[in-house]
Amino acid sequence: MTDVKTAPIDQSALWNGRAGETWVAKQEMLDALFAPVADYLANAVGEASPHRLLDIGCGTGATALAAAARLGVGGDVLGVDISAPMITRARTRAAAEGLPVRFEEGDAEKYDFPAETFDMAISRFGVMFFSDGVAAFANIRAAMASKGVLHVVAWRSPRENDFMTAAWRAAAPLLPAMPAPDPNAPGQFAFASEERVLGLLSDAGWSDIAIEPVDFACSLQASMLADYVANMGPLGLYLAHADQAERAAIIAKVLPAFDRYVDGDTVHVPAACWSIRARA
Repeated sequence: MTDVKTAPIDQSALWNGRAGETWVAKQEMLDALFAPVADYLANAVGEASPHRLLDIGCGTGATALAAAARLGVGGDVLGVDISAPMITRARTRAAAEGLPVRFEEGDAEKYDFPAETFDMAISRFGVMFFSDGVAAFANIRAAMASKGVLHVVAWRSPRENDFMTAAWRAAAPLLPAMPAPDPNAPGQFAFASEERVLGLLSDAGWSDIAIEPVDFACSLQASMLADYVANMGPLGLYLAHADQAERAAIIAKVLPAFDRYVDGDTVHVPAACWSIRARA
């Protein structure tokens, strides 16, 4: 039987709706979870010492703020994201921390960046959601100064990220039959194929492309696991519309799937990613 593919998701509606609101509400939990990834990119910024930095798909601002702290006085950082609620939170955080970071709402695929401006562009899980990856990376490249550097982190395959798919797989017997996702559609694992990523960047005009596997040892407090499962990812979107009884039944079914990741008060979250570098 041929799998039926899901219809493309409207990314603007998704991230300006439930998904964006959830990331804002769970910002502290998610910042703690993905802190190793933000630190990895911030350290790369510190080593490169760009004067003008662009954070693509900046979300609630964690990576841009960490990078700005590394750059210190004289650094110029712009974060761009499609999600208005996430940008609002990022601006609040920048003001509270007193860091010179600007945050703007916009789709990097179409955003009117000043030409040949940025020395470096980074992203923590923000580049897999473009509807047209070639157009997006070409637009970003046009914003880069000569020899400007791109350094982004994206997820590898679902097969290599069992934690990230465990909730949906465990809940599957209790859910309506779902169409198979299109692996190349915008989404968390859209950059699973190294060959596809190389093609997107090459077609967009980038050179010196290097794609390397990198594994991060992320973690959650065990007390946050149920909250994470109930709110994040495809299952979180589904549970937002479930009644109380169904929601409780699904969470009870799903939580044991994470037992092997729990060690005392800590949930270990292995994150299999790509470190993707290129030059304008």
